[in-house]
Amino acid sequence: MAFNKIDDNILKAIIAIAGEEVVITGHADLEKYSHDETEDLSYYPEVVVKPRSAEEISALLKLCNEHMIPVTPRGAGTGLSGGALSVMGGLLISMERFNQILSIDEQNLQATVEPGVITEVFMNAVAEKGLLYPVDPASKGSCFIGGNVSHGSGGPRVVKYGTIREYILNLEVVLPSGEILWTGANTLKYASGYNLTQLMIGSEGTLGIITKIVTKLIPHPTNDALMLASFPSNESACEAVSAIFRAGIVPSAVEYMERKCFEWVKAYNGVQFDLKDEDAAFLLIEVDGTDNEVIFAECEKINLVLEGFGCKDVLFADSAAKKAELWRIRRTIGESVKINSVYKKEDMVVPRAALPQLVKGIKEIGNKYGFDSVCFGHAGDGNLHLNIIQGSMSDADWNDKLNTGIVEIFELTVSLGGTISGEHGIGLVQKEFMPIKYTDVHFELWRGIKKVFDKNNILNPGKIF
Repeated sequence: MAFNKIDDNILKAIIAIAGEEVVITGHADLEKYSHDETEDLSYYPEVVVKPRSAEEISALLKLCNEHMIPVTPRGAGTGLSGGALSVMGGLLISMERFNQILSIDEQNLQATVEPGVITEVFMNAVAEKGLLYPVDPASKGSCFIGGNVSHGSGGPRVVKYGTIREYILNLEVVLPSGEILWTGANTLKYASGYNLTQLMIGSEGTLGIITKIVTKLIPHPTNDALMLASFPSNESACEAVSAIFRAGIVPSAVEYMERKCFEWVKAYNGVQFDLKDEDAAFLLIEVDGTDNEVIFAECEKINLVLEGFGCKDVLFADSAAKKAELWRIRRTIGESVKINSVYKKEDMVVPRAALPQLVKGIKEIGNKYGFDSVCFGHAGDGNLHLNIIQGSMSDADWNDKLNTGIVEIFELTVSLGGTISGEHGIGLVQKEFMPIKYTDVHFELWRGIKKVFDKNNILNPGKIF
């Protein structure tokens, strides 16, 4: 399907809808919207517009539908799959001015929020009222909640509290045709036809543009304990994860980090930590609740489990500052790698008992093709983040052979019962790997859904499939 360029008449119409002060056309000003956090990709939109209402977005989409202009919705630009890149040019709609928390309903434990609100700002606002929104991706201090919804984002506390899908009750969405609708109801149960709310979650801006979000909230736990356990091997650390749950304990977070994570963070982020020669891997384990006696009893039980997997040292964070420092190590791993190496980030998920086989296989595949890797992730739910490091791999091999290695990693992932993205989404960079997991029937159904919502394929074209 052929798209058209934005000519002077269409530009005038865009300005008439949103106002000249929020329309960007200069090449230098467009630069910040030409990339996200996905490696070194850059695609410039022709025009950026920053609307403030669903009605403005409706008018913009009607205009673009009529004139066959591709439209890319964009949140904070923190994505890792190229989902917010204007690969076809056209109009980029930035949601940065949709930045209001509209209501926090303490009676029904829910909130209504606009998609451009920073996730951590929202979390802190509800926490002040004794409530918890537990979806906390690593970029929570900069990412938008709308982007989290669009990508099905997660974070460390999915393991206890569930994914973002459990916390989104209803969405106001503008369809590519310009129609504005609510996808569901502000209720905890929903059995009224196809669930459009769930369909929109993880759709990566290909079916509609989200303009309001109704979230479920829960009471905020009053206490927590954090422990860092060291292990003699990656496999022993990963094997311990499943054993914790089999012992009847559900921590609020179980994060896996191999030794290299600490080495990179120490070297490039200024974190002080005493690494022992025998420390090959770590688990960062958080237990939360309301009763400190129960929490510490569970920590003791976890400690006994860990000893069975060669754990020799468990550090208990005995202050808020120490907890923050340990979480800082975990949350800055990706940043430490990114700013200091040629790298490629992958995100896969397997049943958590399969994590030891996945990590072992990744290292073997790396040795086969000559690349290094830094592995870490949300071990409690089987979600592994992989930073592939060029290291001594030649530029020619990096460009020509790396993809073959990545295919083998994803084939391993699928053979273990997993899939190729746990929370980063597919976007632009992962779509070539989708056939490893999904069949022609899946693609036929997806394309059919896309066609119903977006018959002219104007909305975020070139993504997912």
